Amino acid sequence: MFYVYILRSDKDDSFYIGQTNDVNKRLNFHNLGLSRYTSRKLPWKLVYIEEYKTRKEALKRERFLKKQRNRKFYESLISKRSGSSAGYPEYSGLPVENPDKSKDAN
Repeated sequence: MFYVYILRSDKDDSFYIGQTNDVNKRLNFHNLGLSRYTSRKLPWKLVYIEEYKTRKEALKRERFLKKQRNRKFYESLISKRSGSSAGYPEYSGLPVENPDKSKDAN
């Protein structure tokens, strides 16, 4: 499985959007300062996640989310998904779902 995720920086409340096949490993990578962009805004918290069967689907969704460049859009997405803006304290196999699954039913 592949995942699209949104992180929120505790330092400046900014968002980072990415995709991976291992959320725990990727979150640790960001919080260890191993990514040039995210190393300047430590620490990061996982606030949103979606699951996809293929990397191609995850990359398509990641590009869509990055093109939005709209804080209110991201906050709305996070709020609808997690039930609050608090997000996920840590990822540990939380249930995730493809938001386009309704298309598969048709």
